[in-house]
Amino acid sequence: MLDKHRTSSSVTVPDAHRRVPGRPAEARRTVERVMNERCRARALPCPPEAVEDALLVTSELTTNALLHGGGITGFDVDVDSGGVRVSVSDRSDELPVALQAVDERGRTRPGGRGWPIVCRLARDVRVAELPCGGKRITAVVPLR
Repeated sequence: MLDKHRTSSSVTVPDAHRRVPGRPAEARRTVERVMNERCRARALPCPPEAVEDALLVTSELTTNALLHGGGITGFDVDVDSGGVRVSVSDRSDELPVALQAVDERGRTRPGGRGWPIVCRLARDVRVAELPCGGKRITAVVPLR
């Protein structure tokens, strides 16, 4: 569902992490570093499963932005008691969709698994229009 209201972007990543990652691997390293720093500083439980889930969601969102969204235009990550909040912005106004695993002829389709993975691992997923075009997808992965 696309949120029709405009939202301002808050800076949730320390300045050292503000650079927009060009590749999913950079985004994953940023998420892992921020999770380690914030969980330690705020005495939050960050079990390995939560880290793995957050890294997978980050991979899927950034890969989809590159493949379908015209590139990554924004990236934020924050950790609090509610979970790991990962936001990825891209140039496309198109909403993400889950493709059927097989086509009308019964042939297996390549890809199309990322969005269902994000929706399954995240407790909350939101898609918002950006004022200058494009969208921001924010997913909250629980720390449980």
